[in-house]
This record gives sequence, C-alpha cells and structure tokens, in this order.
Amino acid sequence: MSRSFVETLLGAVVLIVALVFVAYAYTVSDIRDPGGYVLRAKFDRIDGINVGADVRISGITVGRVLSHNLDTRTFRAEVAFSVRHGIELPADSSAAIFSESLLGGRYIALQPGADDDVLRPGDELMFTQSAINLEELVGRFVFSGDGGN
Repeated sequence: MSRSFVETLLGAVVLIVALVFVAYAYTVSDIRDPGGYVLRAKFDRIDGINVGADVRISGITVGRVLSHNLDTRTFRAEVAFSVRHGIELPADSSAAIFSESLLGGRYIALQPGADDDVLRPGDELMFTQSAINLEELVGRFVFSGDGGN
C-alpha cells in the first residue's frame, strides 16, 4: 500500500511540473497572436507558410499568419495575417514570401508603399510575390547545362 501511494504521489508531482513547464513555455514564447488588425493577400504559391508564421517589416516581426485557404474560383492561396496596431501600411504595400534559411521556415515580408491612403482592417494587398521553390531552382541550374561540353 505504501509503495502504491508513493508512486501515485510521484506521478502527480511529475504531471504538475510538466504543466508548469508548458505554461511557462507558452508565456515566454512568441506563438501567441500579437493582436492587431487583419489583412489578406493572395499568392500563387505559399509553400512552407504555416499558421503562426511571422509577418515582418524590415526584419521586425509585426504580426502572425492567422489562416490560409484556397480560393476555389482563382485557385490562388489566400492568406489572412495580423499586423500590430499602430502600424499603418500604405495601400500600395506589397507582400512576399521569403525563407528564413536554407533548412526551413518561411515568413511573409511586407514592403510598405508610398500611397497616401492606408490599408484598413480586412483589406487585401494587391501586390504579392509567391514563394520560390528552392528545389526547382537547383534542378533548373543542374540540368540547364549544355550536356557537359
């Protein structure tokens, strides 16, 4: 009986420590939505963009990708993302998908335009650049030679 009680108590302590660790990791991580207003953009390809991916301006994270869906009429990927309050993007701003490194993660980079009008919550960015497929580029480079001559 004593051994069973000790094992149960030890298991409860381990579970409590695990829950505290998860709560701590969530509070110090950047996975929460930073708030702000929602914008949309349509891309031909969004390879590697996942919900929660960064949205950056000049390398500074200003938002997160909230969702992505396929527009069944145009067959383009529609991405909804947040932008922090206080950042007013000109109406002619653009969005592009970039790789963080050769090994992984992608993010959306916003390039502010010069228009006097600003984007409002729910607006769509008209100028986009889709993700570049690195494997496709390497394949073109490798196989575009003149046959080794």
